[in-house]
Amino acid sequence: MTDDQNPKGSTNKSGGGFFLAAGCILGAIVGGLLGQPSIGFLAGLATGALIATAIWYFDR
Repeated sequence: MTDDQNPKGSTNKSGGGFFLAAGCILGAIVGGLLGQPSIGFLAGLATGALIATAIWYFDR
C-alpha cells in the first residue's frame, strides 16, 4: 500500500455544507427572535445555499 491516498491529479475540495447548516440554524434563531422562525429558517437556507454554491463554483 502506498502512502499517497489521493489519486494523481486530484486536489482537496472545500465543502459548503457548513454554511448550509449554519444558515438554517442561525436563520431560525434570528427569525425566532423576530417572531418569524419559519421565514428566518428559509432565509438562512437560501443564504447558506448561495454561499455553498459560490464555494462550489469558485473551487471547481
